[in-house]
Formats: sequence, structure tokens, C-alpha cells
Amino acid sequence: MMNRRELIKFLASFPVIASLASEKAASELPPNNSVVVESPDKKIRIVFGLCERPGKKSVPCYSVFYQGKPLVHQASMGIDLAPAGPLDSNFKVVRVARAQRDQTYAINPGKTSTARDRYREAVISLEEQSEPRRRLDLIFRAYNDGAAFRYRFPQQPALRELVISSEHSTFSFVGDPKAYTLPVTSFKTPYEFHYKLLPLKSVSPDSLVGLPLLLEYPDKIWVAITEADLTDYAGMYLSGMAGHPGILTSRLAPRPDDPQITVKASLPHVSPWRVLMIADDPGRLIESNIVTNLNPPSAIRDTSWIKLGKTTFPWWNGYEIKNTGFTGGQNTQTHKHYIDFCAEHGIEYHSLDGFENIAWYGGTIVPYKGADITKSLPEIDLPEVIAYARQKGVRLRLWMHSAAAKAHMKTAFPVYEKWGIEGVMVDFFDRDDQETVNLIHELVRLAAKHHLTVTLHNVYKPTGLRRTYPNLLTTEAVYNLEFNKWDRRGSTPEHELIVPFVRMLAGPLDYHSGSFRNVTEQEFTPRNVAPITIGTRARQLARYVVYEGYLPMIADSPSAYQGQQGLDFLVQVPTSWDETKVLNGSVGKHITVARRRGTQWYIGSMTDSTARKLSIPLSFIGPGEFIAEVYADDPDAPHQPAKLIRRQFKVTSADTIDAVLAVAGGHVVRLTLDRKEPSR
Repeated sequence: MMNRRELIKFLASFPVIASLASEKAASELPPNNSVVVESPDKKIRIVFGLCERPGKKSVPCYSVFYQGKPLVHQASMGIDLAPAGPLDSNFKVVRVARAQRDQTYAINPGKTSTARDRYREAVISLEEQSEPRRRLDLIFRAYNDGAAFRYRFPQQPALRELVISSEHSTFSFVGDPKAYTLPVTSFKTPYEFHYKLLPLKSVSPDSLVGLPLLLEYPDKIWVAITEADLTDYAGMYLSGMAGHPGILTSRLAPRPDDPQITVKASLPHVSPWRVLMIADDPGRLIESNIVTNLNPPSAIRDTSWIKLGKTTFPWWNGYEIKNTGFTGGQNTQTHKHYIDFCAEHGIEYHSLDGFENIAWYGGTIVPYKGADITKSLPEIDLPEVIAYARQKGVRLRLWMHSAAAKAHMKTAFPVYEKWGIEGVMVDFFDRDDQETVNLIHELVRLAAKHHLTVTLHNVYKPTGLRRTYPNLLTTEAVYNLEFNKWDRRGSTPEHELIVPFVRMLAGPLDYHSGSFRNVTEQEFTPRNVAPITIGTRARQLARYVVYEGYLPMIADSPSAYQGQQGLDFLVQVPTSWDETKVLNGSVGKHITVARRRGTQWYIGSMTDSTARKLSIPLSFIGPGEFIAEVYADDPDAPHQPAKLIRRQFKVTSADTIDAVLAVAGGHVVRLTLDRKEPSR
């Protein structure tokens, strides 16, 4: 931890405040020249000051320390306004307002049932020292698990409206940590790419990096950058800074109606939070609720109508139907067949989606050509399918293109509510400019009004909107098992073990899970109908525990599950949790996650292309004797990945389970409190 003398020395490095820092060594530093914000546990420290840059004075800058170690050093901040010009220098501090909070609130759904929102905050009000004396507020928060800042644009005579051409938030990291980057090709992106590991200083000014970004320091400090509360603003990406290797700078998605502009808004207005998640172990980042904390509270007073579960998704398996006497596709018989499958096994939802580029509502999936999303193809007797699902106790979900939702949701969503539709999946956004962000907010808000849950595909990473609208259950924004339909590389074991440490930091994800056609990496080849997946059957089960997602798919065809072990686990595993613990993990190599629902624990482990033995101490499970049900890789799994073994035995918190994982393998434990023992 940096002591006071070291802090004074550091503050002296800010040119504008150097003399004051040295003169005030024995007393409090003047609050109008430097501001220090510490986390409640004092491990994270943010230091704000005014710096000099070539040709500019009094530039807002911030530094971040973790346990006394500098992570970010004098990173500059600023906004370019159109046509008013840069708002990034010649400032004076006119006011500092401090606040702190320690509040616990309920989350449902969530990786924990409650979250503790505990931070210390400083709002630094700046004003230009010369005309037109525009004002800007910078808000810094220090949490025990990270640091965050945002811009606030007050209503003011010198600024009639907010028109932003670019934002210049920089992240000047100390040293050259390893960076797990998501290179994207343009601002029109579904965030569906493989990650690339490289030295931070190798991130070029020409690159465009999607968030989250994960950094690993040699001394095992981990930092992730993402954003939270993306509302009426443009999504943020990162690029290297020309001439300054190791410094990253923000880039905002441009508006489609005016590519020179990124944000237009009335005043007052705020930017999203720029978030630095910080920990000494990558598992602690996964456990963090900081992104959720940085969003407004729930706008839905009564959430009792939000029911979680699993859903079919026939598009993924190509409507592969066997031994039924009819051809699978977009027809009444196929959807009744799936409804029967759901009813037999206790799967809550069936999805109507698309097949061979034809949507259930008629017309092409891509591009959308105006079809009415309250009417179905002639081959689907929609009233009959709805009535049949109701009779069987299965609810329906409806897929649609984002353009279809934009055109018809105001009239269609009230109709869906009358039909008893559970929710919608909206696809093909592929952007996060201000217009698209506002569309998603409007869509989720309207869906909540009509008691519809929402999942989003081909879309930007989550930023915590689900706290405000908990009917937003999950988001894709990840290279996932759908690529096994056409990509020769497919979803690799290594990629699947980067995903929880990087993408999942932003929030829940949809991965097209549930494949029971399991092969070795050498046997994999893409196929559109009845696709296959790399890894063992136990790995497919473990994904439901390791990955956070509140409406996961059971995406394979009914025939793929017939007579197979493991479907009972997919049906029974919860999707929302009371507690989450990451027990071990190494990015891209292996992970073990334990999640609790009530008194029952689920423990999932996954490995890369290396077979492993992972020790799982059970000291966290609490008192009492538990029945352990284990789903593990069969000894023949290296050659027959679909083979699964099941065992059952009793354990206590004094025990350790040794999980033996095959190549691209997995391991699952379900711990149920023995009712013969006193409950905790």
C-alpha cells in the first residue's frame, strides 16, 4: 500500500499541482487541485489531477493503484464536441463532492441472489478557465473490486446541446501486461470472434478491440476493462495510441445517420461508466457484481412473472427429425414434436425460429423484408401450436430479426401477451451506435410492459441493463457453438476457457449449449444439420454450471437425446443462483465454478486440450453431510467422448473431490444436503 509520503511524491508528478503537493506534505492536500478516492478496503486508489500535455495545460488525468502498485499512470480524459471543439483542457476544479454507499439489494436472476453495492465516490466539477467557460463533471468511484469513472455534462448556457464527435478516455497502463483481446473488423460487429493473446504494447492504433479486455500482469494482478450503464450513448471500443505503445484510447461507434458524430443528446446527460475490474486472481473478476452495481435499480416493480428455465432452438440442429413419419421443418407437426419432447422431459420453453433462411413468420431471415410478425407461415397453424403448447404445459418463445422488432413490436408485443408467449429472441443488431442502443432499451422496456422476457443475439456485450430490466435474460455477443455449423475451426476447448474469464465479466451469455453429438478435436468438421461439438459429454453438462446464462438452450434435436445419459442433468440444473465461487482457474486452460441454489451446490469443471486432475476442496459447502452425484468423463472418453460415468457417494466439508478430466473434458458434481442430517 502506498504510504502518505509516497502519495505526496506521486502527486508532485502532476505539473499543475507539483508545488502545492510539496508545500502541503504535512497537511491535507487542497481538494481543488488533486483528489484521491480510495476503495472501502483501501486496496484500490484513484488519484485525479490536472496534467500538462504537448500544447495543452490543465488536462484531466487519473491514475489507479492496487495494493500500492501503480496500474494506470496519468491517463488523460476529454471529449471532442461538434462544432464547439475539444472539451479536454484549460480546466480548473471548482468543486469536489464526496459520497459513499453500502447497500445490499436483491438480484433475480443473477449469479448471486443479492449484491453489495459498496463504494466511495468523488464528483469533480471542472470549468474552463477562459470563455466560453464550459463545464464538465467527472465522477469517480472506487469499489473493493474495481474503479470506474464517467462524464457528466451539466445543463449550462455555454452548451445548448450535446453533440460528441469523439471521446478521448485513455488507459495508460504501467508495464506491458499480457492482453486477451477481441479484435473486431469494424463498428458493425456481433462480437463473435476468437480472442487473441498479445503484449499490450502490441495493440496498434489501427486495431479495434471489443470489450471486455483482460490484462494479466507478471505478478498476477488482473485488470479488465469494460463499460456499464450504456444508455443513450455510443458503445466504446479501444485502440492503441499512435507513438505511445501500451496506452489505449477509447473509440465510440459512429451514428449511422452521420458518421462524423457519435452522440447527440439534450442536457444534462451522462456517459456510460468506464470500468476497471481489478483483482489478484481472475476468478475474483468472475465473481464480481460491479457491472450490475453501476446500473440503475429495477424499473419492474413486480418480477414474479419472470420464470426461468431452458428452451429448445431447432435452428441450431437444422430441424433434424428422425423416425417420425414427417419431414422436419417449419410446420405444425415439427413444432408439436418439439412440444411433446419438452413436456416429456420437463423443459419449460420451445422456440419458433427459422429454417433455411425463412423465418417462422414468413419471408427471409436476412434480409428482413417487412413480414408481419403476428402471422406465421401457411405450413404452421399458429393458433393450433399455441393451444397445443398450453395443453402440454409448455410455453413458447418467438425469434425475430431486429428490423422486424423495430417495425412491429409496438403492435406485436401486446398480441404476444394475449397469446401467452413467454418471450422473444431478437437477432441481427450487429451494431452498438447510439441509435441501436436506444432501440434495445425501448425494446426491453416495451417487452417488460407486456410481460415478455428477452434474449439478444448478434449484439454488443451486456453492460448491466438486466439490473434495471431483469426481463433481459441473456445476450450472445460471443463466438459460440453456432459456428460449428460452418466454421472449420469451430468452438475450440481453449476458446471456451477464455470465454468465462473475459466475455462473461460483462454479464450472462448464450452459447447454443446442449449438444449431445460429441467428438474429438481431430474428428471435428463443420456441418449445418446435426452439428457436432468438440469435447466430452461431461463437458457439455459442465458448461451449464461454468457459464452464466439465465435462459440456456437445449439446442440439439430430440433424437440426439433419446436414450442418452445427461439430459436429466440439463433439465434439472438451475439457471439463477444464490452464490457463486470460482474454485480454480487458468485462462484458456481450466476452470472450476461452484454455484449454490438453496442448500444445493453444483460444481462444474472444464479443461482445454490437456487432460487434467483437479482437486476440489469442499470447505465452502457448510456443515452437514451431502450426497454427491458425479457426472464424469468415462475412461474411454479420449476416444469415445460421448461416454459418461455417474457415481454417487456422501461427503462433508472436510472432503476433497478429485476431478479427472479427459482431453477437452468436463466434470460435474451436484451436492444435495442429506435430509437425514440437520439442515444448516
